[in-house]
Amino acid sequence: MDWQVRSVARAASLAWLGVVTIAAGQSACAPAAARAPVAPAPVQAEEPTSLSSTPAAAPEAPAHHRQELPRGGRTLFPDYELVGFCGTPGAAPALGRLAGNLAAVSKKLQSYADKYAGHRKIMPVFELIAVVVQAFPGSDGKYRRRVDDSVVERYLRAAREAQGILLLNIQPGWSDFPTEVRHFEKYLHEPDVGIALDPEWAMSHGQMPGRVYGHTTGTVIDDVAEYLSSIVVHDDLPEKALVFHHVNSWVVRDEKAVKAHPGVVIIDSVDGLGPKALKINTYDYLMTLEAPVMHPGFKLFFDEDRENGGRLMTPAEVLALHPPPEYVMYE
Repeated sequence: MDWQVRSVARAASLAWLGVVTIAAGQSACAPAAARAPVAPAPVQAEEPTSLSSTPAAAPEAPAHHRQELPRGGRTLFPDYELVGFCGTPGAAPALGRLAGNLAAVSKKLQSYADKYAGHRKIMPVFELIAVVVQAFPGSDGKYRRRVDDSVVERYLRAAREAQGILLLNIQPGWSDFPTEVRHFEKYLHEPDVGIALDPEWAMSHGQMPGRVYGHTTGTVIDDVAEYLSSIVVHDDLPEKALVFHHVNSWVVRDEKAVKAHPGVVIIDSVDGLGPKALKINTYDYLMTLEAPVMHPGFKLFFDEDRENGGRLMTPAEVLALHPPPEYVMYE
């Protein structure tokens, strides 16, 4: 099914949400009920100092306890294989499986992730689209809606209970990636929260979401990476993931402009559609375009990949891709 036909079919199935999608197989994730704020990661208490009757040297500075990733260490790659689900409250399974009872879904995610274990440790990923493209302009004319903080906090609690990381996916509509990423800055100071960018939903003014593909540039992705790096360095955080979803060659222009930044791993996640052979061809081609600093990712679709007698690729088939994906996301 070409992407225009798939666009119409998917848009119709999601009309009840007021959300639009196009042929790239992207998901859009949205809001939930209020919850209490998520407490910051605990810091180990200092050992008490002892008293002495003899003069003492100047006290030593308190030890700095460096925060780690949920399953240990401070680097994602090459230590971990990332395996994730995407979803939105109230719209499963059309917009992904990460919805409803997050504890139950977390167990299912872990069961999929376990199939990738062996060559690396596993890191579960909860990918919540925190800025959702819309069919209508909204009060500010931006064709996007931000989820409430309570939604982010609920998903962050679930990710922490699973010892995983949370990615905030951005579909900016007529806004822009830097503005929307900065809106969630308070969460980016946490050691287990990263960002995913959806360039096909980065529309130029005058373009209607769902009718044409949006796009971004390597320079914009690099700006976001530099911003995340400044937070990681300032707060002495473990590595953060910056993902961008990549459905075809024109949604990201000039990838070579993306450079390495301390504390940030940049993942080019290929969202190939169709049967196995077509997905592999898309992956192989887009891998030739990525900058040397990028890490490979791959997306599987529970429903679309099974259309017309198709099936999900197995973990062994995914890991046999060249280069092997370091982030595998299921929608």
